[in-house]
Parts: sequence; C-alpha cells; structure tokens
Amino acid sequence: MNLFELIKNRRTIKKYKSDSVDPAKVKKWLETARFAPNHKLTEPWEIVFIGSETRSELNHKMNFGNAPVLFAVLSHKGRNELEREENLAAVSCFIQNFMLLAWDEGVGTFWCSIGASERGKKVLQVSDEYDVVGVIAAGYPEEIPAPKERTAIDLKIKQLQ
Repeated sequence: MNLFELIKNRRTIKKYKSDSVDPAKVKKWLETARFAPNHKLTEPWEIVFIGSETRSELNHKMNFGNAPVLFAVLSHKGRNELEREENLAAVSCFIQNFMLLAWDEGVGTFWCSIGASERGKKVLQVSDEYDVVGVIAAGYPEEIPAPKERTAIDLKIKQLQ
C-alpha cells in the first residue's frame, strides 16, 4: 500500500481476533518507529509491555478489545515545559509511526489514554519523570469500521500576510 492510502485507510480497531502477533514484528515496528522526529534527538519514549495481571488491574471497560498485544508509551517530561511539549509531540509521532507500520502488515491498533490518569500511572508503575502518552492495543482486527467523515482541510487553513 502506498503511504497516502495507508494513512487514509488506517482505522482505530476496538475488537481483535485471538490470533497472536509475532513479537519479532512488534519489535521491528518499534525499531522503525524510533525514527520519528524528535528535537535534539532526545528520544523521549519508553515502552512498557503490559501483562495479564496489570491489564486486569487497569480495568478497561472493553478490555482493550481483547488485543493480544498491549503496551504503554511513556514520554520523559524533560527539563522544562517547552521540552516536555516537544517530547510529547515526538512520542505522538513515534506512536503514529508504529500504528502505520502495524496497519501496513494487517495489524490494527487502538490508542487509549487510560494510563494517563493518576490511577493508571500508579498501576503502570510510572515515575513522576514521565507522562503516559497512551496505552496501545494491537492485534488482527475482528472488524474494521467504516471511515468517519473528516473536515475539509480548506476549512482548517488560513493565510497570513
């Protein structure tokens, strides 16, 4: 699939087949995702894979769609507010890269913010040095939702003189 089609066709998946995802593929996608833009090469992301006990303790209302792969992506807070914002943006790019790479190989993802709460951070054992940007579920889609309508980009563009 070309990049334009990949971006346009990627969907958030909320229900997964029980088929496992090859851990070597997941690692390959993470390896490649790390080439996301990040100011001064801070590489602020950390990955925490979530096992069944921690998953249960997170108590997600849909159990992450029963996805076979579940991990949290953390962002180092940095030395000041500007660095924190730059790091959060870089980690978001990292996550987007991962999601597109997985989708290109038929694996769907779901980006959930459950880990960002104080309770979520405690369950995930995240220190105060990090923000939880998302908990990512990944697996083979049981169902793929239809695309949702998006706002025309012309309505989002302005030109300054």
